[in-house]
Amino acid sequence: MASNRMVFLGPPGAGKGTHAAWLAEDRGLQHISTGDMLRVAVKAGTEIGLAAKVYMDQGKLIPDDIMIDVLFADISDTGWILDGFPRTVAQAEALDKRLAEYAAELDGVVLFEVDRQTLIDRLMARMTCEACGAVYNRLHRKPLVEGVCDVCGGKLQQRVDDRPEAVTERLAVYDKQTRPLVEFYDRTSRLTRIDARGAIEDVRLAMEPLLP
Repeated sequence: MASNRMVFLGPPGAGKGTHAAWLAEDRGLQHISTGDMLRVAVKAGTEIGLAAKVYMDQGKLIPDDIMIDVLFADISDTGWILDGFPRTVAQAEALDKRLAEYAAELDGVVLFEVDRQTLIDRLMARMTCEACGAVYNRLHRKPLVEGVCDVCGGKLQQRVDDRPEAVTERLAVYDKQTRPLVEFYDRTSRLTRIDARGAIEDVRLAMEPLLP
């Protein structure tokens, strides 16, 4: 079923952000990336950003109260894709409750599935522009000029939470705290699984039946 209010789930490195950004631009939806929102807050040195930075640098989940404050300050009543939220059953229940206040509900949840070794390889090869946040990958999405962002000319760097020790921690956190969320949405018949191991174009083709 085509959806206007969607959640994209999956482990770090599964491609949620890449596909959410493409779909939002292609279909005129709002792309809400809590990760990007938090990084902006950290860079700006806001109170919520500083509180989140401690957890982000260690690859740990941000507490629910911080995440919900960030999200609902930006969400609209039009179509949107949530990328990076919810990550726990408690957050999912909070989202359902907030939507119910507006007589609305979540239309669909997409789970991007990728094997562990592919995730590690992708994350270790990922580079992010420190200026605009554009994401590249040494394996399959290289910049035109090494170390330089194609979009704004900014410097590319590896995020702290993409370094070996943080990658291991992030995947462990996903297994422990986020997988119950997959079961939660599966039980309510809102979950669709997508094999996200292949090329970006192949994954998008698999998504077509779900799109608004």
